[in-house]
Amino acid sequence: MRTAILGAGKMGVWFAKYCKSKGDTVVIADRNHTKLEILKTELDIEIANFPAAVKGADRVLICVSISSFEEIVKKISSAIHKDQVIMDICSIKEYPVNVMHQYLKDALVLGTHPVFGPGSTGVKHKAYVLTPTNPREAAYAEEFKNWLEKEGAHVFIMSPQKHDELMSLILGLPHFIGLVACETLLSRPSFLESKKLAGTTYRMLFTLAEATAQETPDLYANVQTKLSDLGNLEESFIKNAQEWLHLIKKKDSEAIISRMNRLKTKLIEVDDDYSKSYEIMYKMLESTEE
Repeated sequence: MRTAILGAGKMGVWFAKYCKSKGDTVVIADRNHTKLEILKTELDIEIANFPAAVKGADRVLICVSISSFEEIVKKISSAIHKDQVIMDICSIKEYPVNVMHQYLKDALVLGTHPVFGPGSTGVKHKAYVLTPTNPREAAYAEEFKNWLEKEGAHVFIMSPQKHDELMSLILGLPHFIGLVACETLLSRPSFLESKKLAGTTYRMLFTLAEATAQETPDLYANVQTKLSDLGNLEESFIKNAQEWLHLIKKKDSEAIISRMNRLKTKLIEVDDDYSKSYEIMYKMLESTEE
């Protein structure tokens, strides 16, 4: 199997290493030629420009940012051959899948989302989403799913629309909460001092806030602006926050207790395992204690 990796960012390099470890012949393309020369030596892989990398490949994995995605797809469109497998790894799916269908009509395209980062040692126990949109793509998705499951991945097949609906909850809302929390915490002069006295819940909050602020701005901007339902979700979050704040400003302890009890009742109805969350939070944070 000859695999072309388009994009030499963190995930592109990760997939270059992973595919090579599985016996693939790997060629990687990127705008940064100096970086490519370093990777050629470090990883013992081939390098090329985007069209040249695609021409001889059995499988192409597009690992570029969402903001440059359409530009790269246009660039390789003339080099694609019939039935060539083209996959992307973007964190959102409707937009890149539509772009691939628009410009790569002869190829077999499949939207994918490996739900893990470049620190992973492999795909074992990791979530991997495939988003076919027609019977041909669905057949290949089943084939690819079988291979991934043999590698230990947890594979989910769904439409691009369903994926993005879920990613609004899984990625978009946590990003939003983390960024707003980070700005709020940094506005307090005592923030650094407060970390020294932090209990479990506060440690979870500032860890989310600081981790979110360290991520790639381009990725976060595109997640926030290209997930169609995310704005409605975040407006719902703000509405709920305002309702809680109203009760707090009124010092209405009875209403606060009543609302919390309603939340617990709803959680039990939706997920009877919810009570494990507190224990899980403790275990997650204890693993980071020095």
